[in-house]
Amino acid sequence: MRTTIEEVTRLAAASAPLVIKRLDHDDPVAVARWDAFVQACPEATFFHRSGWQRILREVFGHATHFLYAERAGVVEGVLPLAQVKSRLFGNSLASLPFAVYGGVAASTPAAVEALEREAQATAGRLRVDHLEMRNLRQRHPEWPTQALYVSFRKEIAPEVEANMQAIPRKQRAMVRKGIKNGLRSEPGRFFALYADNVHRHGTPAFPRRYFDALQRVFADDCQVLTVVDGSGRSLSSVLSFYFRDEVLPYYAGDALSARELAANDFKYWELMRRSCERGIKVFDYGRSKQGTGSYSFKKNWGFEPQPLFYEYCLYRREAIPQNNPSNAKYRLLINTWRRLPIGLANWLGPFIVRNLG
Repeated sequence: MRTTIEEVTRLAAASAPLVIKRLDHDDPVAVARWDAFVQACPEATFFHRSGWQRILREVFGHATHFLYAERAGVVEGVLPLAQVKSRLFGNSLASLPFAVYGGVAASTPAAVEALEREAQATAGRLRVDHLEMRNLRQRHPEWPTQALYVSFRKEIAPEVEANMQAIPRKQRAMVRKGIKNGLRSEPGRFFALYADNVHRHGTPAFPRRYFDALQRVFADDCQVLTVVDGSGRSLSSVLSFYFRDEVLPYYAGDALSARELAANDFKYWELMRRSCERGIKVFDYGRSKQGTGSYSFKKNWGFEPQPLFYEYCLYRREAIPQNNPSNAKYRLLINTWRRLPIGLANWLGPFIVRNLG
C-alpha cells in the first residue's frame, strides 16, 4: 500500500522532538499562535491568554515566564508563570498571580509533563520559596494542596425567563425588588465604586491603570456593567471577562446604599440576562473562600461549589503560604487598612497589592 504525502508528513511530525519555548510578547506571530491554541484547547481558561504577560510586566513589574510546548511547529501546551517577590509572603513562582485559574493547558500528556518539568527547573534557577499551580483539577496528589477556595459555574439557559425562574425564590425576590426600584444597567464607571468597596472590606485596591490595561489589552472581552437608579446615580458595578462562550464577573464594587435597593442582586441578574441575549452559555461566578459571605451569596443563587486544586511544590519553606485572613499578618493589614483615609489608601494600595498575587 502506498504511503501518501499527508501520511508521511503526519508521521514525521509525530516523531519530531517536543521543544519548550518562552513566549516573547513582542513577537506577534508567537503571540497569535499561543492565543489560537488557548482559544481551541478545552483545558485553557481566560487566564491562559497571552495578554496577561504584558499586564503582569507593565503594571506590576513582575518577571514572567510564559512557557509553551511545540512539536514540528505545532503548539501542544502552554503554561503561564510569573514570579512575585513579596516582603510579606516570600518569593514565589505561580500560575498565575491575580488569577483564579492557571496551571498547564495542553493537548497531549507529553506536553503536560515537559512543561511542568521546565516550570520546576525555572523555579530552581530562580531560587523561589515555592511553585504554585492554580489547577481546575488535581494533577499532583503528592503535592501539598490549598483546599481553601471553590469556584461556582452554571450553564445559562437559552431563554431569559428560564434563567429568572432558575434563581431560588428568596434571591429571585431580591432581583425583582431591584427591578421594582427602577434600577437599570449601563456600561462604564467602575473604579470609584470598586475602590470604595474594597477599602470598606480592608483590602488594598488595584491601581486604576491595571483596569485601564485590562480593557486595553482584552478589548471587547473585558467589559464593565454598572447599575444606576432612576436619577442616574451609580450604585453597583462589575468588570467581567468573556472567554469563548463564558462570562466571568471578576471585579466588583458597590455603594453603601446598594444593599437596601437590591442593586447587587440586580447587577448579576442584568449580567446574566445580557449574556443570555448575546448567546453566552456559561456563567462563571468565580472563586470564593469557603465559609465567607460571597460563598453564601453565590450558593443562594443556586450555584454549587466546585473545588479548586491549588497545588504547591515547596522548596524553601515547610508549609503552604497563607495569603488570606487566616494569616495574622493579613488580618493586621485588613484592620489597619480600614482605618486609612480612602485617598491615602488608594495611593498606597498599588505598592501593597502587587505583593499579594
